[in-house]
Amino acid sequence: MEIRQAKPAESAVLTSLSFASKRYWNYPEAYFAVWEKELTIAPEYIHNNIVYVAEIKGNISGYLSIVEVKEDFWAGSVFVRKGLWLEHIFILPELIGKGIGSHLMAFALDICRKRAIDRLLIFSDPNAKGFYDKLGARFIEDSPSSIEGRTVLLYELEL
Repeated sequence: MEIRQAKPAESAVLTSLSFASKRYWNYPEAYFAVWEKELTIAPEYIHNNIVYVAEIKGNISGYLSIVEVKEDFWAGSVFVRKGLWLEHIFILPELIGKGIGSHLMAFALDICRKRAIDRLLIFSDPNAKGFYDKLGARFIEDSPSSIEGRTVLLYELEL
């Protein structure tokens, strides 16, 4: 497996991967209309943020992104804190549980240390709880999701 910086021209591939990975958890199709904007990866997103892909035999198998939020803000009922966020980590559904996410995270943590980033905030899908617990991330609180009546987990990962 190779991990490398994503290219803006790969935005459609990453968008497709985002939706496919999220569908792995059998969420109602109506959720995807709400998630459309946050799961769509534009070329500018790749250019403006820290985005890395994992490749196996030349094919993208997963990716992650880290973004900087410069000021606290409310996104509907969701409070987003100022700081650096692990915004996305998605793996092809058929490869979930094969260690790609762990490899991506180890790579990302190394990048963060080199950039003097000392912590990442994470809104975790409830299905990824075990993954972040295993990484040593600290659970902070349940947070409202962009889906009414649903919550996500807010974690902090200190480096």
